[in-house]
This record gives sequence, C-alpha cells and structure tokens, in this order.
Amino acid sequence: MLPLLSSTTDALAQAGGADLLHLAAATPPSPATEAPDTGGLADFLRGFFGPLFLVIVSIVAVFFLFTREITRFAQFIILAIFIGIVFYVPGIIEVIAVALARAMGVSAE
Repeated sequence: MLPLLSSTTDALAQAGGADLLHLAAATPPSPATEAPDTGGLADFLRGFFGPLFLVIVSIVAVFFLFTREITRFAQFIILAIFIGIVFYVPGIIEVIAVALARAMGVSAE
C-alpha cells in the first residue's frame, strides 16, 4: 500500500526508479506565456455573426413593413443601427465610456 503524501519521493522511487523521480522533478509548470493565441478571435466572431445579424435585422424589418407598423419599424431600425455600430466598431465602447466620464466631470485617463 502506498503512503499518502508522506513520502512521495520514496513512493516514486519504488514505483519506477530514479527515472520517474527525475521526470517529475524536471517538468516545470507551464508558464502563462504559452496561453492560446486569441488575437483573431474577435475578427472571427465578427465575421461569423455579422452576416447572421444582418439577416435577422432584415427579416424583422420586412415583417414590420408588411404588417404596416411604421413606428415599431422605426424603433427597431434605430435599435439595430445602434447595436450594429457597437458590433462593427470595436473601440466604440471605450470611446463612449471615456466621453461619458468626462461629461460627468470624472477624469478619465
């Protein structure tokens, strides 16, 4: 029976000799620099969901036009334009946040 963490080096030495002990000591933990590269993730998502967003907006807008609900159509188009700007212009959130902070008198650096 193997002891529980009391003599791990002895258990490793008995199980596989010095080779396993050397291998366990030689493998350092993976550094944070080996994280997956997500640089193109935003571009991929924008390219994938962009056309889908436009199709959904088109279908709903045509539905509102056919049912002759002009005020709902106008509200929907304004909302869709706002969401489209936020979606297609990636830095707009930061610009809006800094502008709002400056407008309220908070120093934004």
